[in-house]
Amino acid sequence: MIDVAVIGGGAAGMMAALEAASRGAAVSVFERQARVGRKLSVTGNGRCNLTNIQASSAHYHGETPDFAGPALRRFGPEETLRRFRELGLLTTVQADGRAYPLSDSAGSVVDVLRYAMEAGGVRLRTGCEVKAVKAGKKGFRICLSDGEAYADRVVVACGGAAGERFGGSELGYRLLEGLGHSRTRLGRGLVQLRSDNRCCRSLKGIRADAAVTVLSGGRSVARSAGEVQFTDYGLSGPAIFEISSAALSSADAAVSLDLLREVSEAELARLLRRRAASTPQLALEDAFVGTVQNRIGRVLVGVCGLKGSAPISVLEDGDAERLAHTAKNFLFPITGDMGMEYAQVTVGGVSAREFDPNTMESRLCPGLFACGEVLDVDGDCGGFNLQWAWSSGRLAGVCAAEA
Repeated sequence: MIDVAVIGGGAAGMMAALEAASRGAAVSVFERQARVGRKLSVTGNGRCNLTNIQASSAHYHGETPDFAGPALRRFGPEETLRRFRELGLLTTVQADGRAYPLSDSAGSVVDVLRYAMEAGGVRLRTGCEVKAVKAGKKGFRICLSDGEAYADRVVVACGGAAGERFGGSELGYRLLEGLGHSRTRLGRGLVQLRSDNRCCRSLKGIRADAAVTVLSGGRSVARSAGEVQFTDYGLSGPAIFEISSAALSSADAAVSLDLLREVSEAELARLLRRRAASTPQLALEDAFVGTVQNRIGRVLVGVCGLKGSAPISVLEDGDAERLAHTAKNFLFPITGDMGMEYAQVTVGGVSAREFDPNTMESRLCPGLFACGEVLDVDGDCGGFNLQWAWSSGRLAGVCAAEA
C-alpha cells in the first residue's frame, strides 16, 4: 500500500486526500490549523461559489497560462458537480454559470468532504505544522512541530499567502523551495481597492450594478461588470475583484464606474431635462430618483458642484449633460489595496513550469506533487479558483496513489 501525505487541509488538499484514498492509498492529511477547510468555509461570504460551469484555461493566469488545461479537461465543472452529488451535496447553478450549494452554506461543502475522508480512512492530523519535507532514496521524511512522519509520496496543498486571517501563509512556498523549486513574485488578486475619492465615506455600505473600467494614462486596460460595493476606504465587490490585479499593476490607475450601463449618456441627459421641465420644484438632490440609489444620486449632484437643496429648475445649459456624464464616468483614483490579509487569491506562486500539468508531479523531485493556490495559477472571480483547487487536487491525488 502506498503511503501518501497531503500537506494542507484546504479545498485542494481535501480533494487530493479523498481521491488518493479511494484508490487504495493510505492517506494522512497534515493541517496546521485546528480544523480542515477553514478558508473554504468563508468563501463567497459563507455561501461558497464552488465552481463555474464556464471554467476553461482561458480564465486562468500565470507565467504558464495553459498549465491548468489538462487538469480542467480531466475533471471540469460538470465532473466536479457530479462528484459532489455523489458525496451528498446538492447544488444550484445560476444564469452566470456560478454554482453554489443548495443549502447556500459553505459549511455544507466542508462537511461532505470531511465525512467522505473519514469514511475513506483518511487520517486527519489538525493543529500539526509541517516544518520541512526531506526527500530520501525511498520516500520522504516529514518534519513536524511534534515529531516526524514518513510517506512514499507527498502532495503539497498548503494554499497561498492570501487570506491570512483564515490561514493563508507562505508555508507551501518554503516547503517546495526546500526541495529545489523556485517561486515567482507574489501579488494580490481578487482584493478590495483603496481610493482617495472623498465620496467613499458618503457611499459606505451601498451596492450598485456598474460597468467597471480601469484607466491608466487615460487608456482602458481592463473591464468588468456586475456588483460594486462602496466602502469607507474605496471599492469592493465581485466586479472590483475581477479587475483588481490590473488596477494594482497599472501606473496612476483609476476606476471608472458606469452606474447606468443600460442607458446611454444622451438618453440620461434627456431624462434629466424632462424632469426639470415637468417637476421644476423638485429638489436637485432628487434629480436621479428612479435611476440610481438615492444616496448615490445626491453624491453625483455634489460631485458636479451643484447645490442639492436648490430646485431642479436651476439647471443651466450643459448641467444635465454634466450630471449624465458623471453618472456614466464616476471616477475613483486608486491608491492601493487592502493587502494580502484580505485578498481572496494569491497572484504568483511556485513555478508551474517545474511540474507536469498531466500529473501535477514535480519535474525536479519524483514522488512530490503540488496542487491548488500554492502554484503560479490564479483564476478569475466567480468560482474559477475553487474549480482549479478541485481539478488540480483530484489529479494530484489520483497520480500520487498510482503504483
